[in-house]
Amino acid sequence: MDKKAKKILIQTYWTSSGWKSGGFTFTNEDFNYAKSKGVMFDPLSITHDECIGRLRAIHEGRLTQSQVVNAFLHSLSTRKVHLRSALSSWALTKELPLHSYGQPKAAEPMYSACEYCNEHKLMSNEHYVDEDLNILNFERIKWGGVRLNWLVYCLLDLELLCREEEHTVSEEDIAILKSMLEAVEACGENEAARQLEKRWKGIFPSSKDERDQVMEIWGYAGLLQSTDDYRKERGRGTDFNSMATWRGIDGYRRDKVDEYFGGCLGGQRS
Repeated sequence: MDKKAKKILIQTYWTSSGWKSGGFTFTNEDFNYAKSKGVMFDPLSITHDECIGRLRAIHEGRLTQSQVVNAFLHSLSTRKVHLRSALSSWALTKELPLHSYGQPKAAEPMYSACEYCNEHKLMSNEHYVDEDLNILNFERIKWGGVRLNWLVYCLLDLELLCREEEHTVSEEDIAILKSMLEAVEACGENEAARQLEKRWKGIFPSSKDERDQVMEIWGYAGLLQSTDDYRKERGRGTDFNSMATWRGIDGYRRDKVDEYFGGCLGGQRS
């Protein structure tokens, strides 16, 4: 990623004190430079149906699951956090069929009025007008993504990964993954996401916010999955979404670990 373009994007939204106040602005010169490097974008107007068509094209040949997994693993030791959320974007959309918005309508909409999107925990609208992709890419580059289950974010995330060269996975990456899984196994039955985040501290180079987003990514990818969605939530509206009802007793999904990481772990973990 071009360093100057990345700096322009981050400084558009962020200062040493946090989010920039008073509106997000940039010069035409800076924007055009960052845009030429594929880091900033014009506002996007697109329909839900067009998003679905572009996502199906990605899954049917433009990107492979191996590329997605390798990008995630490569990010662990390198701290290239923008490579991480493609794992959840891939998982959330890989089984999504071609469909039109609201055909059928969701009977009990929790994420979307579109039944297929709602079923796959995707927040989607029928139309997007002048959607700001720059703030989505800023969050992707700064923390590894925030609005992970937004349909338009998943599209942006995967299309950007399509432009990347395939990433190599080091022995250090595999060792980090193993330690992350061991930390999940070490959780007490009633420990929640915040306790797991603390157990992950020091395992891979990261801030608290970055570890939070990795947990959310694993949650949306099905690696960390609550077995009881009726538990009292911890973090909804503050810290966590996909991980709000996860507890240590749930552990990790061994079938999902094998599906995504089995090749580098030597098969399914016992």
